[in-house]
Amino acid sequence: MIALLREVSPHLAECELSYLGRVPLDVERARGQHARYAAQLAALGLGLEWLEPLPAHADGVFVEDTALVLPEVAVIARPGIASRREEVRSTAAGLAAHRPLARIRAPGTLEGGDVLRIGRTLYVGNSGRSNREGIAQLGALLGPLGYRVRAVPMRDCLHLKSAATFIPPDILVVNPAWVEPGAFEACTVVEVAEDEAFAANTLTLGGVTLLSAAYPETERRLQRAGIATRALDVSELQKAEAALTCMSIVFD
Repeated sequence: MIALLREVSPHLAECELSYLGRVPLDVERARGQHARYAAQLAALGLGLEWLEPLPAHADGVFVEDTALVLPEVAVIARPGIASRREEVRSTAAGLAAHRPLARIRAPGTLEGGDVLRIGRTLYVGNSGRSNREGIAQLGALLGPLGYRVRAVPMRDCLHLKSAATFIPPDILVVNPAWVEPGAFEACTVVEVAEDEAFAANTLTLGGVTLLSAAYPETERRLQRAGIATRALDVSELQKAEAALTCMSIVFD
C-alpha cells in the first residue's frame, strides 16, 4: 500500500475553518505530530510518497480532500473552497503514475473527506464542501465501473468522515448527532462517546485502527468491540480542523 502525503505549510495557522473557532496554533509542534503520523503509516507497512510542497497553501497538508483513489481510477476533486483548488494540480501529478485520472468539473464540488467507501458503495456527504452537482458527476464517472454513489445528509460538521468512518469488515464508527447510522447498509455500529464528538474519524491499516489520543472513551468502546487500536497525538493539527484520514491518500 502507498500513502501520499504533503508537508505542513508554514501558514497552517491561516487554514480555512468552518466549525471550529480560531485559536493559537504552534506550526512546529504540528509538524512534529505530522512527522510521527507519517512514521506510524510507515511502521504499518505503507510506502510513503511525498507530494510537491505547497508552502503558500495553508490547507495543503490535508491531501485527502484533493482526490479519491479506487482500484480502477483516481478522481481528482474540486474543493468547495476556492483557496484550495490549486492544490489538486500536484495531487494529480503524483497520482498520474499510479492510475488513470478523471476529474470533477465546475460547477461541481467534491472533497475526498466527504467520501466513505464501503465495498462497492460510495457514501458522499452532501456538505458545505461537496455539492449535489459534484456528487452527481461522481456517480456518472463511477457507475460504469460498478460502483454505487449515494448522497448522505449530514449536519454540524465539516466532512462526512468527521461523522463516520468504516473499519473492515463491518464496523461503522459514528457520531449519530451528525449523521444517521441508518444511512449506511449492514454495519455494526459503534457510537462515539457523548463528549468526544470528533472521535468518529479513524484510519484502519493493516488490521490496526488509528484514532486521536484525545478520545480515550471511544477508543475503549472500539477495543470492547474487538478492534485493535493505536492512539496518536494530533492535538495541534486538530486546531486546523484536521482528522486522521485527511492527512493522507491511501491506496494499493
